[in-house]
Amino acid sequence: MSDAIRHLDRRFTALRPLAKSQRPPKGWIRAVRNALGMTTAQFARRLKIAQPSVVELERSEAASSITLRTLERAAEALGCRVVYALIPEQPLAETVRERAQHVADKKMAAVEHTMRLEDQAVRAKGTQAALRHKLIEDLMRKPARLWDEE
Repeated sequence: MSDAIRHLDRRFTALRPLAKSQRPPKGWIRAVRNALGMTTAQFARRLKIAQPSVVELERSEAASSITLRTLERAAEALGCRVVYALIPEQPLAETVRERAQHVADKKMAAVEHTMRLEDQAVRAKGTQAALRHKLIEDLMRKPARLWDEE
């Protein structure tokens, strides 16, 4: 497993609880603006835009169509900052290992099928397990090879 995967997995461990938090139904911008007691007109002045544009901006965030740059500008005007992250559902190391296992199983099944067609003996289970393990480890050393096929 690469140092990059280990490093990112450590960082994601701290962020994973954030992935469970839900955005307020009408969006973070509106929630923070309301909590601060700021009207849409006041917010519009801070952003140097027209008041109707604030309403549209809040709608676009609630609809997940806001751009990251616009969200950053709005956050700054509210005294906030945007924290942007992709948080994997499981550690990256597990994802790579699962994919390596999947690819190894497909490769081994293809070899076993070919050997049966050629009427050659299939290796003993212990030997197959050892080969599978070695193949998985080899695949994990070069994870880019794991994503070539589906």
